[in-house]
Amino acid sequence: MIISSAEYLISSPDYEKCPVANRPEYAFIGRSNVGKSSLINMLTNKQKLAKTSNSPGKTQMINHFEIKSLPDNHKPHQKPDEWFIVDLPGYGFAKVSISSRRKWEQMIENYLRKRENLVNVFLLIDSRHTPQTIDLEFVNQIGDWGVPFTLAFTKSDKENQRTVAGNVKAFLEAMRKTWQFLPQHFLTSAEKKSGRDKMLGFIETCNKEWREK
Repeated sequence: MIISSAEYLISSPDYEKCPVANRPEYAFIGRSNVGKSSLINMLTNKQKLAKTSNSPGKTQMINHFEIKSLPDNHKPHQKPDEWFIVDLPGYGFAKVSISSRRKWEQMIENYLRKRENLVNVFLLIDSRHTPQTIDLEFVNQIGDWGVPFTLAFTKSDKENQRTVAGNVKAFLEAMRKTWQFLPQHFLTSAEKKSGRDKMLGFIETCNKEWREK
């Protein structure tokens, strides 16, 4: 897949104010400071598309980005495929009030459960760490809601390969305690752009299936 255009569209305070649900949509969510904005920028090959910050909790609304893409073997003058990337607030909100936390949690739940064109949620997990309870709880929560998701392990370049592989294996083993079938997962690095082709290939396949419905 070739990204021909990636532009910020709108930030919405709840799912009802999101853009018209007329194209496939992919949401990105994870614990605060998991590298979500960096991953979105890497995928779109646009370094300042999603705003990165060292302060957790910067993303506070549902942020839509309008993406246009072409297959690798596209024909001259072929019309680009159009879809959305959505940057969601992180969970495990650091340094925010209880009222703000509850407001964000409800906003995220409503979006994930009611947004009709949501094809897949990329749930981001920091590969530098052993399984975190908050991540496993969120995995189980979106599973209970019946929301389709895949795992994207981030920051794989920040630790040695043995540590990263061990943390990924441990997380999947922890999931097996409550899950019969595990979701697809990707190992990524925003700096080295690893995982990009596989994630974009997955999105391209999903886009095709969505349009054939």
